[in-house]
Formats: sequence, structure tokens, C-alpha cells
Amino acid sequence: MLEQEAGGKSGMAASAIEIRGLVKTYAGGRHGPEKHALKGIDLDIPQGSVFGLLGPNGAGKSTLINILAGLVVKTAGQVTIWGFDQDRNPRQSRASIGVMPQELNLDPFFTPREALEVQAGLYGVPRRERRSDAILRLVGLEDKAEAYARTLSGGMRRRLLLAKALVHHPHILVLDEPTAGVDIELRAMLWENIRRLNREGMTIILTTHYLEEAEEMCDEIAIINEGAVVARDSTARLLDRLDGRRMILTPDAPVTALPEGRGIEAAHHADGTIEITYRARETPAESVLEAVRAAGIKIRDLRIEQADLQDVFLDLTRSRAG
Repeated sequence: MLEQEAGGKSGMAASAIEIRGLVKTYAGGRHGPEKHALKGIDLDIPQGSVFGLLGPNGAGKSTLINILAGLVVKTAGQVTIWGFDQDRNPRQSRASIGVMPQELNLDPFFTPREALEVQAGLYGVPRRERRSDAILRLVGLEDKAEAYARTLSGGMRRRLLLAKALVHHPHILVLDEPTAGVDIELRAMLWENIRRLNREGMTIILTTHYLEEAEEMCDEIAIINEGAVVARDSTARLLDRLDGRRMILTPDAPVTALPEGRGIEAAHHADGTIEITYRARETPAESVLEAVRAAGIKIRDLRIEQADLQDVFLDLTRSRAG
């Protein structure tokens, strides 16, 4: 098991990453306009958290990650990683973060052990401090340590990408769409490893299109749209922003009237069920049931559905576009 080393700089703040006024502008073509990928982002990511970074395609997530990784030069703003200013201390800030990219960028003629040794050398990790075998055990590639990368399955290559991101013992791990296109077994293995690393103190930043994963895994979430942060809060409070509820009723007999009342909208579906939408803060469930009884409806079955992260995401990105 890998152990996280405590602390970066003495007395550093509780933020693993601090971003202030981050701007990235790409020059247009000969006749095209400039592209504003990031428009003055401010963001704090707490130490020890699993932090979700969500947004539609083209929102600016990849640009932000590449700036954190030192692969893209920002246009303006300040980035501090584990207490190190990216401009004043580029080597230390870069050493504090590991990135598991979405693309399978591996040398096909290296074995997993060789790939980790080379990666560790690039980061200046002394041989006596390298833990290639321990990392390979962590990601389930111990028995493939001497196999050429070109012979590995897609899932195993993804495990190797995670292993490469860990060779320099980073305090922060960025996962860019880590489970995109992988099978259920590999997804479960990846999340087991991520939970373990987080329990050991590593800060995890996750981008994903699987919103149910973000809802399950993340302590806090920032939603980016069109280069700006449109929401940043704990996962629970983000879900509370949409307190909409849907009550799905299966009547005991055909109905002649739908429930009516303040804050209640009812619809009759072709399968005979009745869908009632309401806001939990404005209309208690008991008031909805009273309206159902007042309409003479006897209930055979009932279920209540509440908003999930998908609803929050769509609501925020729609409102931003409007």
C-alpha cells in the first residue's frame, strides 16, 4: 500500500490547489476570432477531498487540467499547487500533482515496470525511493510487469496510466475521464484504488461524464460551462438546489380527475400511472397525498423520485446558456 507523505510546505493553507483569475485565450486563425477557453476562473480545492470537475464537452475542463499539469501555458491568473506558485516554483508545483490522462499515450515497446522506471527518472525520483513494484501491485499489474505495453488490453493500459501518475508520490491526483469506455470490473477496481489513495490522504480531482459516479464519489463539485464556473458546492448542497420531486402513483382503479393544489402539477400517462411534480420546500408530501385523496384516487403503489446530479447539471448549464 502506498503511503502519502505529510504536508508540502510548512504552515500551508488547507487548499491543495488555489486558482485565481485563470484565463486562457487561444489565438484565432487568419480570419477567425480568439477562443476564450477559460474566462477568469477562481477555484479552491480542499486538501484530502475527492473533488469533481464537471462540464459539457468544450467547457474548458481539459484546458484547466492541462494548465495544472504544466502542459498548457495560461494567459493570465495565478495557480498555486500544494502551496507552490506555478510561476515562481514550477518544478515543485509540477512534482506535487500526478495526472492520469484520458488518452492511452503509452510506449508500446516498454514493459509496465520499465515505463514506471522511466517516468520516475523523468521526475528525478532517486532509485532507492522508487516503488514500481508496489504501484504495479496496487493497480493489479504485478503479473504483467515484464509484458510489453502493446500486448496489454485496453483496461490494463488504463491501469498503467494510473500507475505512471503515481510514480513521483504526488499529493494530488487528477483523473481525466478515468472510466470512459471501460468494463464494469475495471471501473470497480479503479474506484477501489481511488478510495484507498484518498483514505491515505491523497487529494483526488475527477472529471467524468458519468454523473452517477461523481454523485457517489465526490465530496465537492465544480461545474464549468463555457469557460466559467457556474456552480461550486458540496455534492449534497448542489443536489438541494433542485428540490423537485416526482411522485409516481399507480391508482387502484381508473381515475376521473387529477389531483389539484398549490405547487402541484399532475399528468396522466398512457400506462395508467399519474405523475405529480412538486417542490419539497414549498409543498410537503402529505399535502400532495391530501390532494390525491381529495380527487378520489385510491393508491395501489407509489414511489417518489428526487433530483439527481444530472438534473442539477442540466439546469445550471441551461440557465447559463440562456
